[in-house]
Amino acid sequence: MGILYDDLVIVRQSEKEGEPTVITVNCPDKTGLGCDLCRIILFFGLFIVRVDVSTDGKWCYLVFWVVGKPTTRWSLLKKRMVDACPSCSSASGISFYRAELQPPKPPDVFLLKLLCHDRKGLLHDVTAVLCELELIIKKVKISTTPDGKVVDLFFITDTRELLSTKKRQQDTYDHLKEVIGDAMLNCDIEMAGLEATACSQEPSFLPHEITDGMFNVEMLDEQQSGYLAPDSVSITMDNLLSPAHTLVQIVCPDHKGLLYDIMRTLKDYNIQISYGRFATKRKTECELDLFIMQADGKKIVDPSKQSSLRSRLWMEVCRPLRVALVNRGPDTELLVANHVELSGKGRPLVFYDITLALKMLNTGIFSAEIGRYMIGDQEWEVYRVLLDERDGLSVPREKIKEAVWKMLMGWE
Repeated sequence: MGILYDDLVIVRQSEKEGEPTVITVNCPDKTGLGCDLCRIILFFGLFIVRVDVSTDGKWCYLVFWVVGKPTTRWSLLKKRMVDACPSCSSASGISFYRAELQPPKPPDVFLLKLLCHDRKGLLHDVTAVLCELELIIKKVKISTTPDGKVVDLFFITDTRELLSTKKRQQDTYDHLKEVIGDAMLNCDIEMAGLEATACSQEPSFLPHEITDGMFNVEMLDEQQSGYLAPDSVSITMDNLLSPAHTLVQIVCPDHKGLLYDIMRTLKDYNIQISYGRFATKRKTECELDLFIMQADGKKIVDPSKQSSLRSRLWMEVCRPLRVALVNRGPDTELLVANHVELSGKGRPLVFYDITLALKMLNTGIFSAEIGRYMIGDQEWEVYRVLLDERDGLSVPREKIKEAVWKMLMGWE
């Protein structure tokens, strides 16, 4: 008997305010599926409070309990999660009424050019519109002119794959115009050239004075904001409890995207999850049990592999993003960095959270850039924001760093 397309993902919205919505996913399994689903949930601004995962290696059953907002577009969330599910499992002999998916081609990159009169909070307002329209910011170049105008260049991709149409472009223009108003002087959307596209996607390198401070593990100070104390995190691995799986147990403070960070790490290591349970305790602490195996179906018994995985998980839990304020000549630059998945996907909503935190602090932005950089053997997405200090910084530097970190972690 076939499984209907609409039954892959079932969303049961909460009937009472404050209670979680339950999302059930019942589909063929693949390595990294949990990561892909958690990324979509994070993109929609939802908090995961509980998860149950079970799979036999061919078919999986996942249940997410999430807390949303009154504005959450549940039907669109369901569509995105269905799109992330594999189409069928040939080995299981089970199929449903859906055409086979072809390997995805790289999305087209478009250049959005905006010329506006500058004001504080403008960049966040534009970013919020792009997120609402499911336009993914791949790279941004923003600069302010001496006469008070701002030139915004956004390299974007369209989740809906419709930005090449006049209707989608006009819809984007109308939404931007509604938010920016008469301050918008010009708006243009065009396909990015091959040279510009390659430039926007190719990883490059950061100066050593930046990488030494932000990415050198030995220099990290657990007392600084943006870094959890080591004794607040516990990660243990056990090979005795299960005959076929390695058990990973994690106890740590909760943060926005925590489950995504953990699942992304396992996906990058090509590790399969057979069973898992995640729950928040006392609103601030999380407990996670995962029964995992390597791609060859065996436990992780090699001590060096265990140590490598434990260290990476520990770093992702304690410091999933890097936040720093540095001097750039006489000016102050805010730096935020996060890992990029091996698949090439960056963390959702980082630029949104950065610009929102600065808007709430009434701190202006003079220029901003998003780039991909190779640091060591890993690729990072780095956000470089030059703060507008023409009238002096009204907020202490440490308060700016702390506010951005808390917004990114969901502790605002």
